[in-house]
Amino acid sequence: MTKEKIMEQYPLIGKMKNKEEVIWFNPNLKNTEEALKNLTVTSEMVQDASDRLDRFASYLQIAFPETGKTGGIIESPLVAIPQMATAMKDLFQKDFDGELLLKCDNNLPISGSIKARGGIYEVLKIAETLAIREGLLTETDDYAILANKEMQEFFAGYSIAVGSTGNLGLSIGIMSAKLGFRVTVHMSSDAKQWKKDMLRDKGVEVIEYASDYSVAVEEGRKQAEKDPTCFFIDDENSTDLFMGYAVAASRLKNQLEQLGKKVDENNPLFVYLPCGVGGGPGGVAFGLKLLFGDNVHCYFAEPTPSPCMLLGMMTGLHENIAVDEIGLDNKTDADGLAVGRPSGFVGKTVEQLLSGCYTISDEKMYTLLALLADTEKIYLEPSALAGMAGPIHLAENEVNLKNATHIAWATGGGMVPGQVKEVYYETGKSLLNK
Repeated sequence: MTKEKIMEQYPLIGKMKNKEEVIWFNPNLKNTEEALKNLTVTSEMVQDASDRLDRFASYLQIAFPETGKTGGIIESPLVAIPQMATAMKDLFQKDFDGELLLKCDNNLPISGSIKARGGIYEVLKIAETLAIREGLLTETDDYAILANKEMQEFFAGYSIAVGSTGNLGLSIGIMSAKLGFRVTVHMSSDAKQWKKDMLRDKGVEVIEYASDYSVAVEEGRKQAEKDPTCFFIDDENSTDLFMGYAVAASRLKNQLEQLGKKVDENNPLFVYLPCGVGGGPGGVAFGLKLLFGDNVHCYFAEPTPSPCMLLGMMTGLHENIAVDEIGLDNKTDADGLAVGRPSGFVGKTVEQLLSGCYTISDEKMYTLLALLADTEKIYLEPSALAGMAGPIHLAENEVNLKNATHIAWATGGGMVPGQVKEVYYETGKSLLNK
């Protein structure tokens, strides 16, 4: 299909091309039971990932004492943000029904973003597989032995490579270096300087590219192909990353129960997930659909210059179309979401499970960042605010939100240095005061 034909067939693309905020409701959404039947990923695979993370809990408590409070489990709080909800309704002059909660993955231990789920999980799985293969570990052992010097020397014989715009690189770099792996993070031009500096401080090799995310991923892949002892973590196609993210759902279910939140036909759950290449939000959405079926409605949120998943899913072309083909530059301050071409694996996995996608401008992300800081004293990085606009978008499009629980997924911000945080806040505050 030619570019002209695509533009003709999908009028929304005209607005996307102009960087207007849009919302797309997925016409391919199916009954959950029916949609799950066609997938290669399963609930058993999610359970396997959850069990593996449990086995590593004793090691994580030693390697990262900050996980001690949760017994070596990497998890974040779920909190109500009523003042933010009120302030948003005032700011946008739009009411919405239901309670607004924040899933604070910005507070995830080790790397302060949602990537601490999938990224760390895949590194741990590689470490476990190698150690078991060499007879250094069995699944019934206490995994605390992985903190031993001998184990670190063993892992030093292997390397890990990844391409990233920032947060995935942080989580994989920090975890791999701690275990003893040699690790290289290939970073695109969108990656923030402080993320590169932090990785280098931890002994990670960072290679920078003037190009975007896709080039960084490609270079990481090439490095691994040349070296049989190198493992490439493929953000675009990794089932293991996807499973690490999917584990979040069962933990969220427990948190909702603790808060007394019902999720059923009369009490729907709406979850708004910032989306880059798609792995994090895709894994979480898949896990949630396994548990809540048709009673959960998942939306991906993308920056106006980088709506790769919306474009791929709407056209059905998935990874075979990129935002530059519709005239967008993929330049956004939401570095974790600065992706021009979506994951085909994720798009095809969630194409009958996802309720829709919407886009959000950098200005609105910054405005919401300052508003959240003022109302709830919670500081996020810009990309983590993409999900916050969800209830407003849905209310504007007259979606029935009666008795709803809304969850904005705060995907990152915990590792942002104080000075940078201040710049983010001041930028948002100046927009808020306009």
